[in-house]
Amino acid sequence: MEYQDIRYTTEGRVATITLHRPDRLNAISMAMPGEIAQAVERANRDDDIHVIVLTGEGRAFCSGYDLIDFAESEGEQPGSQLGGPGGPSGPWDPMTDFYGMYRNTQDFMSLWRSYKPTIARIHGPAVAGGSDIALCCDIALMAEEAVIGYPPARVWGCPTTAMWVYRLGVERAKRMLLTGDLVGGREAAELGLVLDSVPLAELDQRVRSMAERMAGIPKNQLMMQKLMINQAYENMGLNNTQMFATLFDGVTRHSPEGVWFKQRAEEVGFKQAVKERDGGDPIAAGVSRPLSPYPGSSDFGRK
Repeated sequence: MEYQDIRYTTEGRVATITLHRPDRLNAISMAMPGEIAQAVERANRDDDIHVIVLTGEGRAFCSGYDLIDFAESEGEQPGSQLGGPGGPSGPWDPMTDFYGMYRNTQDFMSLWRSYKPTIARIHGPAVAGGSDIALCCDIALMAEEAVIGYPPARVWGCPTTAMWVYRLGVERAKRMLLTGDLVGGREAAELGLVLDSVPLAELDQRVRSMAERMAGIPKNQLMMQKLMINQAYENMGLNNTQMFATLFDGVTRHSPEGVWFKQRAEEVGFKQAVKERDGGDPIAAGVSRPLSPYPGSSDFGRK
């Protein structure tokens, strides 16, 4: 099977999926989510494979959605307009947006639902949508020098997999998503976001030892333990949470501030727009309108 934006290799009982867009820091393309899901399915169908490792080519794990394609390009972002990719262009269609993003969410969640354990090897930045991918894995092992976080929580995003909540609990998830901060490997491990963090020079050995330890276990045992643990989270409403998160993600990209961010990215490039969003000063001052819960005092209650 040929892939466009990932590589798939096997060694013994371990399959490795490598995000392969190093020139864009493995940023998420239109093709990548589906290719991840296809590779996970391939590993699940291979009786020789017991464990799946996910990593990135080059110096990043994954830098999130490719903002050159999704933010800098003029007009509505691909997949969220009436007609969708390849079809007629038009205004934002919330349900077209939801359809595309929810499909991506489910593709990322193939790592969570895989019958075989998945390990994220985070050697470099895992940010925005890249953190979504990493946190869908069963276990995350991270280099101390790497960073992880979801800066679009400040403007232009809501983590569609919502795994921050399930990994961190309420208060620590709010700490991360109400700031959009990035944290290094050591802090991520202290927070409980990842299982362990080691110096980059030791990461491959740490991942290898974990994978080999699991790989010695019968596949049926691995499958039963994983299904048992996962169903507890499914029963907590994981799917419903992801549905809301994916809907809100579309809204964040079309709020007054979201529109400002898109326009800034088109005008000055996404790097400068991100710098202005994440710098700490009030975001898009003067753009938003106050919200009031009292009918009649604002647009609430009006048709």
